Amino acid sequence: MRRVSQVIVKKRLVAVFLVGMVIFFVIAGRLGYVQFFLSDFLISKAEESWSRDITFEPERGKILDSNGEVLVGNQSAPTVMVVPRQVKDADKTARNLAQILDMSEEKAYSHVTKVTSIERIHPEGRKISEEQAEAIQSLQMPGVYIAEDSERYYPHGSFLSHVLGFSGIDNQGLLGLEAYYDEELKGEKGALSFFSDAKGKRMPDMADIYKAPVDGKDLQLTIDYKVQSIMERELDIAQAKYNPDGAVALAVDPDTGKVVGMASRPNFNPANYQEVKPEVYNRNLPVWSTYEPGSTFKIITLAAALEEDLVDLEEEHFHDSGSIKVDGATLHCWKRGGHGDQTFLEVVQNSCNPGFVTLGQRLGKEKLFEYIDRFGFGEKTGIDLEGEGKGILFKPENVGPVEQATTAFGQGVSVTPIQQVMAVAAAVNGGYYYKPYIQEAWLDPISGDTIEKNEPQLKERVISEETSAEIRRSLESVVAKGTGRGAYVEGYRVGGKTGTAQKVGPDGKYMENNHIVSFIGFAPADDPELVVYLAIDNPKNTVQFGGVVAAPIVGNIMGDSLRALGVKPRKDGLEKEYSWPDEPLVEVPKVIGMEKKELSQMLMNLEVEVSGSGSKVITQAPKAGVKVPSGSTIRVYLGD
Repeated sequence: MRRVSQVIVKKRLVAVFLVGMVIFFVIAGRLGYVQFFLSDFLISKAEESWSRDITFEPERGKILDSNGEVLVGNQSAPTVMVVPRQVKDADKTARNLAQILDMSEEKAYSHVTKVTSIERIHPEGRKISEEQAEAIQSLQMPGVYIAEDSERYYPHGSFLSHVLGFSGIDNQGLLGLEAYYDEELKGEKGALSFFSDAKGKRMPDMADIYKAPVDGKDLQLTIDYKVQSIMERELDIAQAKYNPDGAVALAVDPDTGKVVGMASRPNFNPANYQEVKPEVYNRNLPVWSTYEPGSTFKIITLAAALEEDLVDLEEEHFHDSGSIKVDGATLHCWKRGGHGDQTFLEVVQNSCNPGFVTLGQRLGKEKLFEYIDRFGFGEKTGIDLEGEGKGILFKPENVGPVEQATTAFGQGVSVTPIQQVMAVAAAVNGGYYYKPYIQEAWLDPISGDTIEKNEPQLKERVISEETSAEIRRSLESVVAKGTGRGAYVEGYRVGGKTGTAQKVGPDGKYMENNHIVSFIGFAPADDPELVVYLAIDNPKNTVQFGGVVAAPIVGNIMGDSLRALGVKPRKDGLEKEYSWPDEPLVEVPKVIGMEKKELSQMLMNLEVEVSGSGSKVITQAPKAGVKVPSGSTIRVYLGD
């Protein structure tokens, strides 16, 4: 009996030992797992519960023009942060913060006593001045920290405002390029992490951890600061002179699709966008607005007729009686009584509506709309800007003889300025339709090296080089001899086309004395480097014709821009034909070496401003051969 009980005891001891061993190995295994596999995770969790982060915002990438001019930069704008558990005297701290940040003591007290790990004082403590930050730091208030932050800085005010857009208080892009390229511009946040116990006191034995912010990439644009400045200046002058409802200017490089300049009126300062109505900053008119193009659209009809070999501009004649009947409807020319007998080149020069109706009829509905589609109308160009419109075209099933006729001279269809410019660029650059773009490259914010460069994108060939050359030649004659003479620039070969389009009112009818007048030009006419479009919406106190209002402005933009871009003047273009009240320019003669008494005989139509002492002219300005308006002042310097 005793032997049996000893056996049972031994079995029980073995069982207990085995169970103990299992428990030991389970505990040991668990400890090993925690020690070797979960240690990093648990330590990070502990540190996370102890750590307090003061965030450091990255600087958004700068926005630069094609030559490196800063269009949007950054300036320091610190932010106040509070660790409430570290605040020793809440009343005094609140009082000091309220005085420096111009806020109530009650609100400041609520921030410094809030039950939270870190409190950001918003909005009074966001993006404060350097003086305010220094004042707070000088008081050395426990629990109050200054975090580095920045805000957008616009060194040129309202310059290129609709394109650039703006960002919000949290450095997020809200509009324009700031929003379109927000992901690349915004960068990554950094932080200074320190450790504190449950009471909020800093742990002296644990080092702070600093993670530097990563600044956003710099965005280089295709915009040329000099060309953009000229466009902005001319729109400001036009706004003051004509008080229009709106205005648009746009310039591109026809050989690449690069947007060189883009401006709208009314405009705004991105730094103070809250001070203007949303409809002002929300509408980038060159890509957003749609309206009837008027006669500038005739370039597409001309291109199609030439490409299909349906017209000989110099040999064929057309008689314009002032109107043309189409399917029972009478369509009028802009000139009462018409232009009479003229070649089709003169039809182009005179912007004769009945002549272009005839070209549209020769093409037929299918061919006309095929070319309209080829030149990119009715769909977005794909430019890298927000809010682009598509325009409005007739549905094929709704196009009858009258709709076909009005489309041929730019009435009854709606297009955007960017569509207009890219279509004309293709018509004059040899027939190549490019996708427009405004982002030139991404640059490293520290070294300035190019990270990624954008390249021109050819979409398709729309017409032949022979057709394009004939278009350039005929449109150069429009500026020298036709309705576009206001855009003529002495010393440069300029081609272009005027446009005058009636606006449709709320009742669906055309409005009286309310037009959008426009001009689209290119230069040099034989090898274009720049295409410029300008539209003025309802100019006041003037004759509302594109040739009267828009053409001279484009002439100013074109002439100054070509000189700024280093394009040399030439004398091989068509001479301008003058008509009353315009007066021909006077060519400045060479007077260097002449006696002082001979000047009055040589400069009969010019004023003379004499400097220096002596009997002979040793320098003159302008130089000999330059053409200037009659009565201009010529400066000469006398010497021996």
